[in-house]
Amino acid sequence: MFIDYLTLLMINMVAGTALLAYYVLKGVTAEDSRPFAAGFLMVGLVAFLGGAHMVTTWPLPGSYNIGFGESTLLFGVVFLGAAWALAKGWDLMPVAIYAFFAGIDAVLVGWRIIDLGLTKHPLASGIGFLLAGLGGIAAAPGLALLKKSQTFRYIAAAVLLVVTAFWAYTFYSSLWGHLESFSTWLPLTMVK
Repeated sequence: MFIDYLTLLMINMVAGTALLAYYVLKGVTAEDSRPFAAGFLMVGLVAFLGGAHMVTTWPLPGSYNIGFGESTLLFGVVFLGAAWALAKGWDLMPVAIYAFFAGIDAVLVGWRIIDLGLTKHPLASGIGFLLAGLGGIAAAPGLALLKKSQTFRYIAAAVLLVVTAFWAYTFYSSLWGHLESFSTWLPLTMVK
């Protein structure tokens, strides 16, 4: 049996998109947005470490390593970059430009998950990737608008909460199944 820690990475994405929605509502216009750095750091660290491990070791069957590993690594880098920029009081535009390209990756992954019927819920997983990717693509052009328009902030936060809901649905159903399918797993040191 292979090692599968996708549920950890998925709950991290749920937390990350929820945190980003909160940041869009409250942090973008805050006089001091440094307090958000810790949350972004936590999400970024889990995603970076998990994604880096997945892309270098390929613990999952087939293209799941590409779709989830590479996307998670990019997600982690964006969140780590945002954490650093927020902690230092720097402009987020360089992070948003990177997020644009990570977003293109997520859109392509989402499309292929649906197209290839990957995961137990390909439509929900694919839509989650597609919407998250569109958020990344919109980050650079939308950053200035987020600071100026409360209506745009509400719309962006609502979209992020929809993404969070898709990730949560995918996560919770996967967690339920993974707990059952791995309930009899034994480490190699315990196999006779």
